[in-house]
Amino acid sequence: MSKIIVALDLEKKEAIELAKRLDPNLCKIKVGSELFTSSGPKIIEDLKKIGFDIFLDLKFHDIPNTVASAVREASNLGVWMLNIHTSGGRQMMMSAVEALNQDMKPILIGVTVLTSIGKEEAENIGMNRIEDHALSLAKLAKESGLDGIVCSPKEVKKIKEICGRNFIAVTPGIRLLNDSEDDQNRISSPREAIMNGSDFLVIGRPITRSPNPLKSLDSIINGLI
Repeated sequence: MSKIIVALDLEKKEAIELAKRLDPNLCKIKVGSELFTSSGPKIIEDLKKIGFDIFLDLKFHDIPNTVASAVREASNLGVWMLNIHTSGGRQMMMSAVEALNQDMKPILIGVTVLTSIGKEEAENIGMNRIEDHALSLAKLAKESGLDGIVCSPKEVKKIKEICGRNFIAVTPGIRLLNDSEDDQNRISSPREAIMNGSDFLVIGRPITRSPNPLKSLDSIINGLI
């Protein structure tokens, strides 16, 4: 199973064209807020027809009933994975678990602390220690019945120690040598993330901005061996 999830943070036409240049056997696809908002649920159907497993990255965060309804509709789309914000609390997460379509049950994961948040921004929102906060939310997610979490590569090792090896860790914030950090803070290389215990790596711009996306994907995969 491929460990790479390519983030198609693009408009619809460009996203479809790029997906056709990739290989469903080598990666999965992440559909986030930008692409889903501009294209609607039809983009899920279009990408599935090409052969991709889809991670629907909409990070639902609201009152329990609203999140449950959103998760129910999202799971009915037949996506492989979807996510919610763990900071919505135990009841919200438990409601989301109960709302999953059991016939097409996707993996449900919870976002801990966004990888764009560094020390200064954490202090601005009253978060004293990012790692402790992420670990606490990961533990709560497991207790609430989620399959795993989204976290930075820096926190994976300790989360696995606390929540177990089978608790899925999906890590964005992946950058290659000489890549710009862009809007990310807590980052690592693909190999470092896998060594720390990441199950899936979300990689966007290093692949989607490449002149040859498939070649860049192949290079990343070969670097993990």
